Amino acid sequence: MSEIEREAMDCDVVIVGAGPSGLSAAIRLKQLDPDLNVVVLEKGSEVGAHILSGAVMDPAGLDALIPDWKERGAPITTAVKQDEFFVLGEGGEVRLPNAMMPPLMDNHHCYIVSLGNVCRWMAEQAEAMGVEIFPGMACSELVYGENGEVKGVVAGEFGKNADGTPGPAYEPGMILNGKYVFISEGVRGSLAKEAIAKYGLDADSDVPKFGLGMKELWEIDPAKHREGTVTHTMGWPLGSNAGGGSFIYHMENNQVCVGFVVHLNYANPHLFPYMEFQRFKHHPMVAELLKGGKRVAYGARAISEGGFQSIPQSAFPGGLLLGCSSGLINVPRIKGIHNAMHSGKAAAEAAFEGLQAGREGDVLASYDDALRSGPVGKDLKPVRNVKPLWSKFGLVGGLALGGLDMWLGSTVGWNPFGTMKHGKTDAAATGEASKFEPIAYPKPDGVLSFDRLTNVSFSFTNHEESQPCHLRLADPAVPVKTNLPKFAGPSARYCPAGVYEFVEEDDKAPRFVINFQNCVHCKTCDIKDPSQNITWTVPQGGDGPNYPNM
Repeated sequence: MSEIEREAMDCDVVIVGAGPSGLSAAIRLKQLDPDLNVVVLEKGSEVGAHILSGAVMDPAGLDALIPDWKERGAPITTAVKQDEFFVLGEGGEVRLPNAMMPPLMDNHHCYIVSLGNVCRWMAEQAEAMGVEIFPGMACSELVYGENGEVKGVVAGEFGKNADGTPGPAYEPGMILNGKYVFISEGVRGSLAKEAIAKYGLDADSDVPKFGLGMKELWEIDPAKHREGTVTHTMGWPLGSNAGGGSFIYHMENNQVCVGFVVHLNYANPHLFPYMEFQRFKHHPMVAELLKGGKRVAYGARAISEGGFQSIPQSAFPGGLLLGCSSGLINVPRIKGIHNAMHSGKAAAEAAFEGLQAGREGDVLASYDDALRSGPVGKDLKPVRNVKPLWSKFGLVGGLALGGLDMWLGSTVGWNPFGTMKHGKTDAAATGEASKFEPIAYPKPDGVLSFDRLTNVSFSFTNHEESQPCHLRLADPAVPVKTNLPKFAGPSARYCPAGVYEFVEEDDKAPRFVINFQNCVHCKTCDIKDPSQNITWTVPQGGDGPNYPNM
């Protein structure tokens, strides 16, 4: 499509993604210089539409950015009052004493929030400062300058036919040029993936690791509601099949976030993460809480779990990677919002320094230094071995050794295991189906547990069906020729939205079908596909989930 003529708009800084990191960067830039021209491009239909997080928020990042956020009416009001940690068995549970947990695991200074609502509020703050925010503008391409630097993005392309050719209502979009371009797309974004590959940004970092997080929002019986209570569990139903756990957060208005995380380095291709989540809700402790309630929303997204050793070089010619595009989640704390905000603030300060010196399009190396030596690095470095220890020794061994390493790392600054490697990518960790037993899952009952397509309707996802499929296969033959016989077609299970299926008709060979209309943009397929044959790209702007209060 390079021959297409597009209008161009020049800005000081272009920011891709109106999540916590991108909005923090925009706000900080305007704090530093109100006259800067800052543009934020968001692929969701509105700010917050594609934002999904647990979320227990450490306010440290927001404190540094907007110290008077309480006075400004931020939707951050439900303080954590009680922490609970359980190891589950099929019929019961054992509560772990809070005293066992390192101080960094204490949530009593944190808040239970809807991150989508927090981002909507941050967008209001940014716009009041003069930031231009354009929702419904998916960024489909990076634009490069004469010296190979990133100088802009293509945004707002609409109306292609299914085969990729321009349709009758085709709009070519426009080029947004920036002296610096910030990529804050979230986990495994397509532009970040391109920049990492083009500039070799991961040459000196460990492989990235990921989890799949699924979440339902429930309204429960007021008699069972305990506002401010944070519950985390490990163990059943995953057992030895996979790492992961759950979260249950009691929000305001008798609402509870019920979530489940499955680490994507599991070996058994028969594992069905979504059904593990549904089975979890039938545990007696959880079922009793939800009995008499109703589910009001559902969503899913990948979670970066690589930690400190997997952070790529995050500055490249002309731009920066922010937030989950760099993988800044603290895995044992299940928190990344504060680090996303810290990264946005640091990115703005690095770009401001460059602009003040009359530079543009260069590598802002000071940003990488700030990530590793500043608040983000200090948060992630002490817990860097928790994930690899869990992956190597399982739940019991990982809990004991990871706890010891985390205790010492966070209290005396010494990690006895040094810096451990993650080993294989999550895709390469997938084993051959013949080496594992299939897993039988109970049928959803429609009360506590639900089939995928019913639940996807509660993500309020919509895609224009005439557009090209945004889930691209490098080789269309691989799913049936390789993934089905060798790995039992895992895409039919790892996708939490039922996008992929193998259809058998009479005596014909199976067909691989992509129902891209169901896609909730979690990007698990791009991560877990054992043949690495699927690439997630952006659909046209505004399409995808429309998460309420998530």
